[in-house]
Amino acid sequence: MAAALTEADITARIAALPGWAAENGVISKTYALDSYMAGLALASAIGTVCEGLDHHPDLYIGYKKVRVSFTTHSAGNQLTAKDFEAAAAIERLGYPRVK
Repeated sequence: MAAALTEADITARIAALPGWAAENGVISKTYALDSYMAGLALASAIGTVCEGLDHHPDLYIGYKKVRVSFTTHSAGNQLTAKDFEAAAAIERLGYPRVK
């Protein structure tokens, strides 16, 4: 089982993830996109990356937005390094594309 992070660890790690927020044992980010289809593409990319990491987020796909959130269920719904590693991997996807 992954070890839960301390509040100091969470504060330090969230600072390295632009647009992400930590609250009540969950980290999350909402991505604004140009279209619904771009949101579906992003959600698919997130799912593919996270499947490879064997750490799966909750996803909400809305009109021109995708919200992704992580907690580690096996650690009692607390934040662990796995959550931040998955969020960093999603950030490396480069969404939304800068025009």
